[in-house]
Amino acid sequence: MQARMSNVYKLAAGGYRGLHAVEEYINNSGVPRGLLELVRIRASQINGCSVCTDMHSHQAQRVGESDERLWAVAAWRDAPFFTDTERAALALTEAVTRITDNPEGVPDNAWDEAAAHFADEELAALVTAIASVNAWNRINVATRLVAGSFR
Repeated sequence: MQARMSNVYKLAAGGYRGLHAVEEYINNSGVPRGLLELVRIRASQINGCSVCTDMHSHQAQRVGESDERLWAVAAWRDAPFFTDTERAALALTEAVTRITDNPEGVPDNAWDEAAAHFADEELAALVTAIASVNAWNRINVATRLVAGSFR
């Protein structure tokens, strides 16, 4: 695979800095880093973003996520490795990422379950994390950035 642009993030440096600032907020929000990485991986799997799937899997390992859990993210509903809180976050991730698939946008049950597990500030950070990874995914997929290029 070959990227469509030499370096989209250099060409759009102001946008990159803005997205990076959002990431700093998210990473310092109090939402556990491992959970954020699982959310980023799941959205990236749905969007077919190999760059983010690869990068966030490596970052998840660095913060202590096991291979077993990383291998099971795509099948989290059927895997016994996730807590109820993680399941709520992953369900919300799928609902927000696939927003067009539901006439309600994000179904109340997905929102309510997440709201039962997260304080309002954490939930706001989680929604921001989901939106952010979807933005990164769309840039990477559109420009065909190559997986592993950040390592």
